[in-house]
Amino acid sequence: METQLNRKIILITFMIGAFFAVLNETLLNIALTELMVVFDLEAATVQWMATGFMLVMGVLMPISALLIQWFTTRQMFIGVMSVFLAGTIIAASAINFPMLLTGRMVQAVGTGLLIPVIMNALLLLYPPEVRGRIMGTFGLVIMFAPAIGPTLSGVIVDFLGWRWLFITVIPFAVFSILFGVKYLQNVGEVTRPKADILSIVLSSIGIGGIVYGFSSAGESGEGFSSVSILAILGISFVSLILFVVRQLKIDEPLLDVRVFTYKSYARGIIIFVIVIMAMFASEIVMPMYLQGPLGYSAKVAGLLLLPGALLNGLMSPVMGTLFDKFGPRKLIIPGTVVLTGVMIFFSNLGPAIPIWIFIFSYMVLMLSVSAILMPAQTNALNELPKHLYPHGTAIANTLQPIGGALGVSIFVSIMSQGQNNYLDEQSGSVTQKVMDEAMIIGVHHAYWFALALSIGAFIIALFIRKAVAPDFEPEGNEQ
Repeated sequence: METQLNRKIILITFMIGAFFAVLNETLLNIALTELMVVFDLEAATVQWMATGFMLVMGVLMPISALLIQWFTTRQMFIGVMSVFLAGTIIAASAINFPMLLTGRMVQAVGTGLLIPVIMNALLLLYPPEVRGRIMGTFGLVIMFAPAIGPTLSGVIVDFLGWRWLFITVIPFAVFSILFGVKYLQNVGEVTRPKADILSIVLSSIGIGGIVYGFSSAGESGEGFSSVSILAILGISFVSLILFVVRQLKIDEPLLDVRVFTYKSYARGIIIFVIVIMAMFASEIVMPMYLQGPLGYSAKVAGLLLLPGALLNGLMSPVMGTLFDKFGPRKLIIPGTVVLTGVMIFFSNLGPAIPIWIFIFSYMVLMLSVSAILMPAQTNALNELPKHLYPHGTAIANTLQPIGGALGVSIFVSIMSQGQNNYLDEQSGSVTQKVMDEAMIIGVHHAYWFALALSIGAFIIALFIRKAVAPDFEPEGNEQ
């Protein structure tokens, strides 16, 4: 009974820390406009509050595999939460934008290292037959937190001001650290593998450059026609290839890419990345559509998308339980079929479609995402032996910001190209009606690409099998 109680307390500790760290990812999005006014900034500059955050997280994810093997669970959790707290305090007391951005980047260090630490510990604590429920419960936190972030941010900014976005997080971060100091126990062994500096440099250049390059392509008007962006992406891909080659040659790789020789892991992670691309891109394209042709305000657009985002989080534990009971195929295959159907609907959007149908379709989209995302990732990780857990979780978490940045940049570029092509075909003055029609055409083009992705995910899902885990001895008695 004591072991079960300790296991639950460890899970609670992780969930408290993860909720406020992940909440912080989207908490600042709506406040960017106000920060432009307060600090007299242009959009391209203030956007670094979001782009830089994702960039730091992407760079640190591969290093997490090394740090997890160098420090105990308590040291890692308390350390990264303390870093996150320090960044929050710096941002809350910022007197200028450089100080605010510094605080935000320090926060990203804590957030970027926290999720891999937690996922690795959960894999060690719980056997494969109950991991769906546990990962689903944890998924509730990491899905629910960013879902309520924009809405909560709007309320705080309107009534208290942007600084309170950080001040309100401070007491909860302190509580999470104190709770961890009192209750958190160590999970797994400290092996202290050799740190390969060249691997760290190559991964930082490769992953950081890819996240930055694709994010910049999505945010800039030039897209992939920019020579500087293409140069950054070229250097990044070369660095990433050299990184992978080096990992296959050295005895103690920073990230053991041999995890992709496990078929269930490879298939699950590919589906995971495809769905991440579609989800992140939809969270960018849909607000543009609602605020453009439909004419809703930013806050109303956020509220219209909120039911779908909340449903995604709330269904995560349910999907986890169903995964444990029925396995991955009965969730992922129907999920990809539904996802494909929604993409067909979105590729035919228009103002004539009632808003309640749009809200419902977005909820169905997020329901399909919840049926695919967690089962695909959990089944992938279930196939790995224990010594590869840090590498498997680090790679999965590294691919998340890459997939998000890739999805957003490609979707926005395709949408912009579709808009521009339509406008080029028009004669006479360009009215607001023509601009709205152009955006609708652009959205259709973007979701044609999404449709192709979803069909690809469906085809891969047909080959998904329930992962057969190696012999596993959980740290404590099975619940």
